[in-house]
Amino acid sequence: MNVPVVLMLTTLPDAAAADKLAKSVLEARLAACVTNAGAAASQYHWKGVIESSDEVQLLFKTSVARSKELQRFVTEQHPYETPEILVWQVDASLGYGQWVNAETQRPLHV
Repeated sequence: MNVPVVLMLTTLPDAAAADKLAKSVLEARLAACVTNAGAAASQYHWKGVIESSDEVQLLFKTSVARSKELQRFVTEQHPYETPEILVWQVDASLGYGQWVNAETQRPLHV
């Protein structure tokens, strides 16, 4: 049996920005895991010009329930004017999917 989880990919300008965003997402429990995929060389159209940049890619693993909140958070915290935010739902193995869901639950206030 598989469990649905959500993956979200974004790119940041450097390692410091990537580390800061990853830590703040984890502290907010919006993702169970953030994988720093390392350096990426990007080429893209921007304001009528073809640009190229060295960037750092992050891959977030979150629950379906926290996906929209993660997207809002990353959009608000991201240093880019128009951040790349790609989101897709996947089937995870039972154990991994349960772990992602457990780690992204809102803390209970007792």
